[in-house]
Amino acid sequence: MAHQAITPAGSAHDEHEHHETPVVFGFWIYLMTDCVLFGTLFAVFAVMRNQFAGGPTGKELFDLQGVGLETLILLLSSITFGFGALAAQAKKHGLFIFWLVVTFLLGLSFVGMEIHEFSHMVAEGHGPDRSAFLSAFFTLVSTHGLHVTCGLIWIAVVALQSFGSQAWTPRFMSKLTCLSLFWHFLDIVWICVFTFVYLMSVI
Repeated sequence: MAHQAITPAGSAHDEHEHHETPVVFGFWIYLMTDCVLFGTLFAVFAVMRNQFAGGPTGKELFDLQGVGLETLILLLSSITFGFGALAAQAKKHGLFIFWLVVTFLLGLSFVGMEIHEFSHMVAEGHGPDRSAFLSAFFTLVSTHGLHVTCGLIWIAVVALQSFGSQAWTPRFMSKLTCLSLFWHFLDIVWICVFTFVYLMSVI
């Protein structure tokens, strides 16, 4: 009888674990497709980076100090998200929400600075229609910014869900793992953007 009582519970637990594992695995596949997307955009920028059509070059346009601050903010948000994930593992809801709010505000600051950069460039007559170089630049950087915006929406949704009955369940933690992968992936992509687009254009 004892064996019969334990076996179904164990089976249900194993089945639940096997159900959650493909979610994270599937998200890894999604990230690989995102790598292809960004790889294509980087390749396009590499081809178009010297096609200025008589317009301004990256050296004339880019402010490394401002972009460096954006980079610092996004990297810091990755650290604060890590603290939030640790709080979730410890089931410390207050601390989890605190770090998620900090991460959200940092991410929002990053997007705000990026929008300010774009609006300033457009106001100066250096929009995406000015040259092939600027078209490639705006497409690549705005695609990353759109991903960060989607990440911010996702953070807000997870924060709200943490107040519900599903908080700390394996399914909730699986969602948090996927979000963590996504957010850290955006950091890696931005480091490539900063180095390949901004830094190499100014040097």
